[in-house]
This record gives sequence, C-alpha cells and structure tokens, in this order.
Amino acid sequence: MKFGIIKERKNPPDRRVVFTPEELVRLKKEHPDAEIKVESSDIRIFSDQEYTRAGLEVAVDMTDCDVLFGVKEVPVDALIPGKKYFFFSHTIKKQPHNRKLLQAVLEKKIDLYDHETIVDKNFKRLIGFGRYAGIVGAYNGIRAFGIKFELFSLPKAETLAHKEDLVQRLKRLVLPPIKIVLTGHGKVGNGAKEILDAMKIKEVSVDDYLNKAYDCPVYTQIDVMDYNKRIDGNEGSKQDFYENPEVYVSNFERFTKVSDIFMAGHFYGNDAPVILTREMLCAPDNKIKVVADISCDVDGPIESTIKASTIADPLYGYHPSKNEEVDVFHPAAIVVMAVDNLPCELPKDASEGFGEMFMKHVVPAFFNGDKDGILQRAKITENGELTERFRYLQDYINGYELEKIPV
Repeated sequence: MKFGIIKERKNPPDRRVVFTPEELVRLKKEHPDAEIKVESSDIRIFSDQEYTRAGLEVAVDMTDCDVLFGVKEVPVDALIPGKKYFFFSHTIKKQPHNRKLLQAVLEKKIDLYDHETIVDKNFKRLIGFGRYAGIVGAYNGIRAFGIKFELFSLPKAETLAHKEDLVQRLKRLVLPPIKIVLTGHGKVGNGAKEILDAMKIKEVSVDDYLNKAYDCPVYTQIDVMDYNKRIDGNEGSKQDFYENPEVYVSNFERFTKVSDIFMAGHFYGNDAPVILTREMLCAPDNKIKVVADISCDVDGPIESTIKASTIADPLYGYHPSKNEEVDVFHPAAIVVMAVDNLPCELPKDASEGFGEMFMKHVVPAFFNGDKDGILQRAKITENGELTERFRYLQDYINGYELEKIPV
C-alpha cells in the first residue's frame, strides 16, 4: 500500500500536515511494507528538505498513491479519481459551500474518509485539532482583554513557535482580579484549561464563582447543566438535555453578571438553545467585555459571534444594542475573538499532536484488516455512492431542501 501526503491547496494557506517527518519514519519502521510519498509544498511547516533528510520521497506526481492524506478540503480540480482520501471535507453537516466537493468525490469514485468521522465503537471522535484550538483560543482571549483595556500587549500566537512560548508570555502578566468562565469539557475546553492552569489562574467551583469575590484572577469550567434549565421548571439531566434539547433554555445570564471574560469551548448540538443571547449582553448588569468564541459557530449559540474573524485580524467589537460590528475601543463594545482556524497559529505543535493520534488510532487499521471498524465507520463514500451511515447526505448532494441532520 502506498501512502501520500498531499499539498494543502486551500486559501488562506494552511501550514499544518497530517504526518511530520518523524511520524512517517515511525510509520515505515512499524510497517515496512508501506510505501510513502510526500507531495512537494512551499507552505508546509515542515520543509521538503526535512522530509528528504528523513529518507522520504518528495515528488509532484501523486497518482501512483493508493491513500492520500490532507488537512483541509481538496479543490475539485485537484482530486485524483479512484483514490482513498482523508481530509476535513466539511460536508457532514450539509455545509452549502462544499456541496460541489462531495458531488465531485462521488463522480470520481473516490473513497472519502473525513477526519471528523473517525470514531470508536461508541462514536466518540478519536482525532482532531481541538486541543490546539483551545490552547490558542485561550491565549487570544487573554490577549484581547489586554488590548481592550490597554493593560498589556501580547504578540500574536502565530508569531510564536510552540505552546510553551505562549505560556511563557502569559506567565509574565499581572492580571487584575478578573473572573473567566469556560464552557466545555472536551478537547477544546480542556485545551483552554491547559493555558489557564499554566498561568496559575485559580480554578473555583461554580457556586464560589457566582457568589464570592476574589482578590486574584479566577476561572470556572462549566458543563451543559450549569448553563441550561428546563423550560417547564422540572429538574433536568445531561442525558435528558442531549435527548430533548428543545425543552431547555439557557440560564447563562447568572454567569454574565459576574464574568469579565467568556471562553466558549463547548460542543453545540442541533436544536440546543442559544447560550449567550444579545439580551444578556444588553442587560445593565452584564459584566462580560471579552468573548473568546473558540468553537466559532457563526449565528449560533453565542449571539455576539456575527462573523468569523481571521488570524490576520482576530478581533472585532460587537455593539449588543445595535447588533452590529464596531471598533474594539468603542465604549459599548464587547470584544469578540472568533477565529475559525485557530490551530493554524501553532502549526508545528498541532501537526505533531495530530500525527501521533493518527498513528495510534488509524494507521493500524490498514494493516490489521480494520478489525475494530475504524475505517468502515469513517468512510463517507465508496465506489460512487454514500455509505449507509451517511445516506442522510443524499438530499444535500441532490440540492434538495436540507433535512434535519442526525445527531
């Protein structure tokens, strides 16, 4: 079997890669029968020379590869018919801008595996860049606070090489006694927690956070039942919330009254209630001045996220009463950080972490007959058709009215 590491062709350029030179050497050592080729790239965080020095073939023609690994969507005209591809296709939620991509995948009889669909037998995701989104997002949130109140100036994360460089810059800061609320206990939320803990910011319980005053910065990490309640007033549960999200409403306003920074690292499911509403931000007792929307769902559960921001221009001001973008220094502005490709700011660390996960969870499946069903569950298309798990995408491919997406 011949594996190929493809060049990233999407704009803006993405410097990440699925496998570092070190991981490919390890792959070859553990599976001597595997052949490996790396497509030449002038933007990748690891240069062609680094792969060559590791004894790997670098070329421009990838047509002899069986399996091709990339990070972002592959442009339609660059897809090689009849191959197996792994990349983030951004199609499984019926994203309109990628309908033509999935149509082309089917027309070219490509077997598509999406990094998002690589799950275990309980359908828990096995790989992703979430941790690094959380790390960079938390850093950017602290940076935004410093800019908004002209307290300190941190360099952009993209100018620093490693996570430890971010941490060292943050450790030098002397923060006022602010309160930070963090949503999410997954890879994204826990990535943000890594940064807050590295800064030695004190973690406190929800009750203490809501009711006590502190003379130092503190944070609390909250879960869905901390900021949602049943509309009918009955006692809810996490399982009930996941099964019946439409009968819940956000009670996040109790956090808006005491928080200075909101870091959003949650997963947002279909039909779940809006978490942070415009009304909450308009309330006279709202204290939140910085929203680091790491999850970045535009027009989603955080109503101040009216657009995604960019690595080049990561911050914008949101005027809640006018529901419009304003300058970050406007007196009424909530500063929003909503970069939708945060891991790109730490491409080396993110690539190293991603490759390690891929080697652990995915590569063995190619050599053990896929005994755990990893590849079969992840496969979206096969021989020009959708697989059973992804048949719900047929109307999306046909261009019909979009149906509800299965949870």
